[in-house]
Amino acid sequence: MTATQGLEGIVATTSSISSIIDGVLTYRGYDIDDLAVNASFEEVIYLLWYGKLPTKQELEQLVAQLNSHSAIPAELIAAMKLYPQGTNSMAALRSAISTLALYDPLADDMNADANLLKAIKLQAQLPTVVAAFDRIRNGLEPIAPKADATSIAQNFLYMLSGQEPDQVAVQAMDQALVLHADHELNASTFAGRVTVATLSDIYSGVTSAIGALKGPLHGGANEAVMAMLEDIGSLDNVDSYIADALANKKKIMGFGHRVYKNGDPRAKHLQKMSAELGKLTGNMEWYDMSVKIEDLVTGQKGLKPNVDFYSASVYTSLGITRDLFTPIFAISRVSGWTAHILEQFANNRLIRPRADYTGPVNMKYAPIETRA
Repeated sequence: MTATQGLEGIVATTSSISSIIDGVLTYRGYDIDDLAVNASFEEVIYLLWYGKLPTKQELEQLVAQLNSHSAIPAELIAAMKLYPQGTNSMAALRSAISTLALYDPLADDMNADANLLKAIKLQAQLPTVVAAFDRIRNGLEPIAPKADATSIAQNFLYMLSGQEPDQVAVQAMDQALVLHADHELNASTFAGRVTVATLSDIYSGVTSAIGALKGPLHGGANEAVMAMLEDIGSLDNVDSYIADALANKKKIMGFGHRVYKNGDPRAKHLQKMSAELGKLTGNMEWYDMSVKIEDLVTGQKGLKPNVDFYSASVYTSLGITRDLFTPIFAISRVSGWTAHILEQFANNRLIRPRADYTGPVNMKYAPIETRA
């Protein structure tokens, strides 16, 4: 038995949900480039859960189901109002999703239909939780989700601001949700599958996934990208900042990816979106800075941007604060998490790998009086 650090290259399970083969990301066999341009997030949710693209009637039914379950319990809103000021947004989301289980009478029902309904509830309620938390911490009352929303993207942006979002903004958010929906056996997805492989409930699985996504090496990378852009401050400072970072071997967030050797296929869609939103808002600086950073880092180090790099300027152009970037990632990725959890339940085996022991051997117990 040979240990592999970080399980790199280890095939831990089989799955029919998504794949990354020769640098091409697919959901259920559909190229992400095809879906990013043509599919709505709701179509992708259906695809991930049911294994096929929906008919018009099936899509309408799914949207109606999501709308009907998008409200969150008043008790949860009251609990969020008691969160300490300055609470980390992902910690708040982790706690809120765990709390949701307490108000779901089906939480521990392991029937397949009950688990699918819980997946629908989780997908519908995560955007409401994130928007409510953001408003509460800013001294505002949460805005109830629209019962007739046309999309999760539209409803989420509306709940954040209380105003009907611009259609370009809705399209940008919808495409970002499509691009983040699933990514094979990433850290958070694996965490969720490990949890439910014990036959724990779906809320526990999603809470575990959120805990993994909270880490800066996974979901928090786009926040770090925006922090870097803010630290640089202006286009004129990019050259000196990147030169100093490279000279001091400082990690530049948003570049490189373990499973992509020739660039993340999602990045180009977010780059285009960033440019469009910059033009819409009349502020191209974040986009221009990002392009210049990419030119320097790719030119000097050969590293290409990943999905986190341009998503930072996209969300900022939408008026979203930096620490909501990762919760928005969760709004999207819960579609993939729940798809994987349902797949795990359907053909379950406890996930229990081994460890290569490297500690001392042949130790003998000594009475406490004789120990140095």
